[in-house]
Amino acid sequence: MTDALHTLTQQLGGIAYGGDYNPEQWPTDIWPEDVRLMREAGVNLVTVGVFSWSRLEPRPGAYEWSLLDTVLDLLHAAGIAVDLATPTAAPPPWFSKAHPASLPRNASGTRLTHGSRQAFCPSSPDYARAADAMVTALANRYATHPAVVMWHVHNEWGNHNALCYCDTSGAAFRTWLRDRYGDLGGLNDAWGTDFWGQRYGDWAEIDPPRETTAFRNPGQELDYRRFSSDALLARHRAESALLRDLAPGTPITTNLLGTLEKKVDGHAFARHCDIVSVDHYLVAADPGNHVDLALNADLARGMAGGRPWLLMEHSTSAVNWQPVNVPKAPGEMRRNSLTHLARGADGIMFFQWRQSRAGAEKWHSAMLPHGGTGTRTWGEVTALGSELAALSEVRGTRVRAEVALLFDWPAWWALELEARPSEGLRHLDLVRQWYGALWDLGVTCDLVAPDADLTPYKAVLAPSLYLVADPDAEALHAYVRGGGHAVLGPFSGAVDAHDRVRTGGHPGAFRDLLGLAVDEYLPLREGESALLSDGARAPLWTERVEARGCTAWLRFADGPEGGPARGGPAVTRHAYGDGTGWYVAAALPARSLRDLLGTVCQEAGAAPAAAVPPGVEAVRRGAGDRSYLFLVNHTDREVTVPVDGHTLLDGSVLPGYVSVPAGEVVVVRESLRTAEQEASR
Repeated sequence: MTDALHTLTQQLGGIAYGGDYNPEQWPTDIWPEDVRLMREAGVNLVTVGVFSWSRLEPRPGAYEWSLLDTVLDLLHAAGIAVDLATPTAAPPPWFSKAHPASLPRNASGTRLTHGSRQAFCPSSPDYARAADAMVTALANRYATHPAVVMWHVHNEWGNHNALCYCDTSGAAFRTWLRDRYGDLGGLNDAWGTDFWGQRYGDWAEIDPPRETTAFRNPGQELDYRRFSSDALLARHRAESALLRDLAPGTPITTNLLGTLEKKVDGHAFARHCDIVSVDHYLVAADPGNHVDLALNADLARGMAGGRPWLLMEHSTSAVNWQPVNVPKAPGEMRRNSLTHLARGADGIMFFQWRQSRAGAEKWHSAMLPHGGTGTRTWGEVTALGSELAALSEVRGTRVRAEVALLFDWPAWWALELEARPSEGLRHLDLVRQWYGALWDLGVTCDLVAPDADLTPYKAVLAPSLYLVADPDAEALHAYVRGGGHAVLGPFSGAVDAHDRVRTGGHPGAFRDLLGLAVDEYLPLREGESALLSDGARAPLWTERVEARGCTAWLRFADGPEGGPARGGPAVTRHAYGDGTGWYVAAALPARSLRDLLGTVCQEAGAAPAAAVPPGVEAVRRGAGDRSYLFLVNHTDREVTVPVDGHTLLDGSVLPGYVSVPAGEVVVVRESLRTAEQEASR
């Protein structure tokens, strides 16, 4: 991954700002007005062409370029750059009619129809030929157009067609399995097919894990998840290869769908992008959605390897797809945007520029609402454009994080397959709970894959690592032996990369690291809980732990019949090499989890970016002799934060403190001396 985003923002002259622009939805006489208003709002980058395949190729092989020619010329003349999309997420109606076998099937065998978007099987050769032809024609036409500064491949890979169960997918799955296992013996061993008499004697016997009479084979289901993500990734790589060949030097991205989505392996896609871009939309009904926003941003940064990344889509106000689509409160859009910026985004983009008047997303907010320039949203959009221009010196800096939180899609897929000890123990719930505890503590973390380099971090947290591959388990052992502090959540290390139970006793891969054995997993019924020695109660999940060198940091004080023994370890610590391995044998309540992670961070020397009151975020970005402290106030009252020797971006010197009004964001330019002191704490 190169510094392509830094080069891009240099071309733009500042932080990227804009959104999806869909001129095909509007008469041509509106286009010049759009461009004029974009300039007024401070827009410097727009995404064009995402859903325009039916306009660009109205009949097979017959291309119509006049729309794009005109729009790209208009934008370039106004100094607005273009992120040109391959429109392959929306095959035209003529394609689906001509190639009905390209339409996906669900697990029950029902063929889905054209009428939305992503109505294609990722393994369809007809789709591949048509998409590649479209991408080739587009790149040949616009590779040298001066407006095009970035290519946008597809749109939200797998959002609506992550899993297809048709016969074409079945054939592609068998090819994928041959490449993975080599022979049927390896596959039968990996899937444990001697259970329930499923042993395969011929590759042709293997189908996708469609609906069947009872539980499906979990190894097969897990591999189908992997295959399906890889099938979409193969399409991403195919389109990218065409663009790199026909338009060399122009960076490539794709808008990874909301990073906390189960559908595809985001880490894998990010490795094949020059610029990592994500979409993020808040759940309006969640009062803690600002914590989820921070979590998504930190995962985006982790997928980008710590480099700055691009927020490709978020909303100015309400969305259209929630049960109740509540608009954002005044100032919330600015706060959301600057929080993404604080956590490493060097571009703030929206869906979309002009709010649609027809179609499924006509009630989804936009930069230019139905009500036009007299609306509150428009006022906030133009104000944000001016503010981002003033913050341009921040771009290129990196967020400073001393803690890593491991986030793995295969572990997520495996934990939530059928026939687990408890449906209530869910990957994303655990990740959110642990991340929320760090957020409350003010500790910034990177969310990274288990195979990431862990050596830069003072502490590594793995809230949900039910499945772990052998090399990743050994890397965590090496990290702790070398002096690191690792905390593993419940049910960790239980199975290998094929979802086979690791024999010899739980927690499988981490027995030696943690100095314990789990005698039995003890999930709790709804309404049950176990009393902990700190007076809190643990719901959902407990374990019976036998200490083999570890010590108990927290114990079970009481619990339901059949639960863990009174006095049994609930949280343990174990000296391993020069470091410490911690294990959490329960679904800890918020207070207990916060106390634990606070203790671990303190022992590891991982400190908050600044001393702030509850409800206030403090995040630091820096590079070379530049350092910036972002303070985001999510409370309904003004707060005062102590600072020393710092200034605001307008150059005004702060008198040892800074006031952050309710709901506002303040960015402090730190002196080099003080920033170095903070970074070395």
